[in-house]
Formats: sequence, C-alpha cells, structure tokens
Amino acid sequence: MTSDLVPDADGPLEEAPEPPATRMGATYFLGRFVLTPLARLVYRPHVEGRSLVPHDGPVIFASNHLSFIDSIAIPVTAPRPVHFLAKASYFDGDGFKGWASREFFTAIGAIPVKRGAGQAALDALDQQRQLLEQGKAVALYPEGTRSLDGRLYKGRTGVAFLALQTGAPVVPVGLIGTDDVMPVGAKRPSLKHRITVKFGEPLDLSHHGPANSGKARRLATDDIMAAIHALSGQELANAYNEAPAQNPIDRIKQVLPHERR
Repeated sequence: MTSDLVPDADGPLEEAPEPPATRMGATYFLGRFVLTPLARLVYRPHVEGRSLVPHDGPVIFASNHLSFIDSIAIPVTAPRPVHFLAKASYFDGDGFKGWASREFFTAIGAIPVKRGAGQAALDALDQQRQLLEQGKAVALYPEGTRSLDGRLYKGRTGVAFLALQTGAPVVPVGLIGTDDVMPVGAKRPSLKHRITVKFGEPLDLSHHGPANSGKARRLATDDIMAAIHALSGQELANAYNEAPAQNPIDRIKQVLPHERR
C-alpha cells in the first residue's frame, strides 16, 4: 500500500498542496467510528502498548511491513486517528467498485499519492510533513516495501528525515501475524488467524542531529529499526528490501554506495 512510497531524503523539499487529510470530512469520521469497532470484533487483534502512544501532537508510527492489511491494522488499533499514504489508483476507479474503493480507503485514513521516484516521492514526503505540522499522526514503513520472507529488512532514511525535520516523536510498531491473515497474493483476508500489534515507547531522535545531516538520518533510522525489531522479534535480513534488478543498469545502481547504505 504505502510501503514503497516513502523515499530516502536528500535535502529540502518544495511546498506541496494542502494534503487531502485536512478535508476528509464525514467519510473518514464515519469510518473511524464504524469500521474500527467492526474490524476489532472480526479480527480480535491482541494489542500491547496503547497507553504509550501520545494522544495529541504530531506522531510518526514506524512499523514493520508484512501484509496489505498492515495499513488497516495500525489505524484500527491505535488510540488516535492515523493517516497513511496509498496509491492514487485506489481512489481513481469508475463505477461502484471505484466508489467503494475510494470510500473505504478514505474511511481508514488513507491519502492518495502518485507512485514513483523523484519529485513524486518528494511530494509524498512533504504531504506527511504537512500533516505532522498540523499535529496529526502518520504511519510509515521504513523498510520501503513488504517483506516477502518474513524477515526484517534495513530501514530507509525517509522516516528519520521527517522525525528530525518536524521534531515529531516516533512510535515503533511491531506487527505479528498480519502475513498469516492476508499473505501476499491473497484475494481476501482469512478469519482463522489473530494478529498482534505492539506499540513501543516513543523515540525522541533529536539528539542525533539535524535533518540535513546524512549521518544523523542514518543513526536515527538504525534506532527506529532496533526498536521495531525488539517488538516484532523477526529475523534480521541485514540487507535492504529491494526489487530484483531488471537490467545491468539496475544491478549497478544497487551495488553503488549511496546514503541509505
């Protein structure tokens, strides 16, 4: 869902339009009070650490990523509204199916964003910054995309950039069992399994330095991933979760050193 929409951060961002989360209206709030209790009733999530989550002010939820339903599991178990980025295609469909998709993702706090690198990725990061500056909570996946083998991969620096830039605390989240409820490729979630959502102590990362420091971003990211690992208990991959190289140029790019390494 939102996993591969969070870029590494290399510098300042240009101003972006006001994020859609500020004008979600009745659909979002109806979903918050109807969909959330329904999801809890059906999936009976086991939740730990809810009391650790700040109830107001900007917050970044940084989670491991195992399944499509992770971006549903966090909003329905968190003690406050949570926003996340989702592919714009979920909001663009026609007919009843398009309407249902648009209403569902709006109801769970999703914000449409165009997939891609370059300026599109920077605009996505800037939308989240604006939400944090409004005192809202956002959810992000530092790994960058879903883990297909269940291991925890190294974190990319976009989440740390946001935290250092805005001063927002980072609440680490460990998701367990979401890949059993809805494995990659599954058409619908299973009702046979129960998930666990663990919220950790908020992290103040400001001691690492300013957001424009690559070293500060890397150290802050490593702290975030260590906290997620302590909650999820996953095996560490000690590598970045990257799509297989499609051509020689992609292979060269993957072995060249750059900030996230």
